[in-house]
Amino acid sequence: MRYHAVMKKNPYHEQQKALLGGVSAKQFLKQYWQKKPLLIRQAIPGFKGLLDGNELAGLACEEEVQSRLVSYVRKQWQVEDGPFDESRFASLGKKHWTLLVQGVNHHLPDAAELLQRFNFVPHARLDDLMVSFAPDGGGVGPHFDSYDVFLLQGQGQRLWRVSQQKDLTLIDNAPLKILQNFDTEQEYLLEPGDMLYLPPHVAHWGIAVGDCMTYSIGFRAPSAQELATEFLGYLQERISLQGMYADASLSLQKHPAEIGEDMVTRVSAMLKKIRWNKQSVGEFLGVYLTEPKPHIVFESRSKASLAQFVKSVAASGLSLDLKTQSLFFGDRFFINGESIAMAPHWQQCLRQLADDRALPADAVNEDLMQDTGFMQCLFDWYVAGYLHAGKNHGYGGLAE
Repeated sequence: MRYHAVMKKNPYHEQQKALLGGVSAKQFLKQYWQKKPLLIRQAIPGFKGLLDGNELAGLACEEEVQSRLVSYVRKQWQVEDGPFDESRFASLGKKHWTLLVQGVNHHLPDAAELLQRFNFVPHARLDDLMVSFAPDGGGVGPHFDSYDVFLLQGQGQRLWRVSQQKDLTLIDNAPLKILQNFDTEQEYLLEPGDMLYLPPHVAHWGIAVGDCMTYSIGFRAPSAQELATEFLGYLQERISLQGMYADASLSLQKHPAEIGEDMVTRVSAMLKKIRWNKQSVGEFLGVYLTEPKPHIVFESRSKASLAQFVKSVAASGLSLDLKTQSLFFGDRFFINGESIAMAPHWQQCLRQLADDRALPADAVNEDLMQDTGFMQCLFDWYVAGYLHAGKNHGYGGLAE
């Protein structure tokens, strides 16, 4: 299936100014980010979408794509998980259903390029691009998200009802988090190219007006419990405490089955030896935030040639695979859950790769091309399918 970009290439600062409704990225983060909604008319002028409903349905039929079908039948919400058979779409009615496809940026280069427009928010916060299609009246009901989201209108129109209500009580036993009570405070009819930013926990309800497609740019917001659980697991693999439990001064207990205060004190003292600092937390976040989701699979290249790879990089540069996640912290570089220490002369190049998701050929200077350790590292990621040589599969700039 061939997709065509529809966005025009403009100077980046002009695009950003339009994208945020005429305010600078700095102003947006200070005045709106996680504070209040923002309606932006013609955030991307002329934007009609990156694919049509049939192409989105085609993605939803693929095994490696996460998708859901939400319908409202006889006053009951129903959710089906993909992948779907093509026949399922033929049996749907003309109203009151929505197809949602997650991670479209993992499969469509133009979608990855769209996300690059939002790089005024750190990559560590970005989740993915979800695209939805709904016929007239379709939607997923009144709800709220626990994360920031930009809702960019593609094909058609969608009516958004928004409320900053405090009552976030959900309907019991529903397959979706649907609000019991929704009090519309504002209404916005979005046309192609319009965009609505919503902070976490702002209630909203989108209703399709005719056939419509919406592009949802979502941001990752893990819970404190999830972060703590994952961090403790990370520490478990890396801590090394010396010594054994000992109690040479053990005294006779009245109850042999009782865990004595002395034992609790001794074990507490041992556990206090577990230490971490900002460096530990930064390295944990690099690994945790770049770890691929369970359904993501990379195509390895077991028969690849290092010599040919080096030639391709010298001629055409390289780019990250659409599914690859890459970050850096200090002198550590993270890619798909892996962590390496960057030599000082590697840092500029690898940081550019993480920032831009691509490296032009002239970014890899002659010294780096001759550095066997550096090129072997890149080659190992190439063999694993994490990056590509000679052809841009990632962001690497805006679509023509």
